[in-house]
Amino acid sequence: MKKQQLGFVIVGLVVVGLLYFAGNTNTPKSADGPVKAPQAAAEQSITTETILAKAKQKIKPEQAQRLALLENAVVRGDVKSQQLHVFHQLARFWADSAHIFEPYAYYTAESAKLENSEKSLTFAAHLFLDNLLTEGEPAMQYWLGKNAKVLLDKALEINPTNDSTKIGLGICYMFGNISENPMQGILEVRKVVQAHPENLYGQMVLGMGGKKSGQYDKAIERFNLVLQKQPENLEAIFNLAECFELKGDKTNAIKWYQIAKQLVKVPEAKLALDKRIIELGK
Repeated sequence: MKKQQLGFVIVGLVVVGLLYFAGNTNTPKSADGPVKAPQAAAEQSITTETILAKAKQKIKPEQAQRLALLENAVVRGDVKSQQLHVFHQLARFWADSAHIFEPYAYYTAESAKLENSEKSLTFAAHLFLDNLLTEGEPAMQYWLGKNAKVLLDKALEINPTNDSTKIGLGICYMFGNISENPMQGILEVRKVVQAHPENLYGQMVLGMGGKKSGQYDKAIERFNLVLQKQPENLEAIFNLAECFELKGDKTNAIKWYQIAKQLVKVPEAKLALDKRIIELGK
């Protein structure tokens, strides 16, 4: 995961997570095992066509004209290099002019498929993965997970030994609702971590998977392993605090939220942490 991308994930985890907890003071019960993916995710799947159509409704008329020209250029492009150039232009349009993530990620993925290099495929895949980790809507999780999986599968064909790509594929199964058995993803990540215990990316993902499935003690072990090597890893600290809160250990939850507060740079996140600490102390 890229450093700057991880920063957005951390902020998202802090703000989204604390907003969730602020409205939910009941501690969920631990699950006996991994939670099965909701079948409704695939049945209510969000299509790329729907996403693009909704995005177009948000842009200005002059932007719509520019977009139409680019889309027509894709159809007219009769060689790979022409299509690749237009896909890059479409991605920049949605990122720089429209500021809408989903079509930006989609066209970045389309250009990566044409380039078919490990670097471009994994970059595009992580756009979907980073948002998948903070997405709460099952249908959207499914869209993000399926798109990321296509890219990661292609990247593994190029380099079957890339551990980060294998972990990314595990994330798709664990968080993307693309399978009724998220354990499939956990096993993939666990293989990497068993061979390379120092792989902190894998340890972090297993911790998040444990938290999602209600196995809080196992998740806490994983996050502590990360913090032994990276004491200021905010993502691990925040997840650790959440796990303690979810299992009803308010003392340790407050402790780790306070540590997170010292490291968070975003004022809104600091205020949210203050509010949560006060609520837990009551």
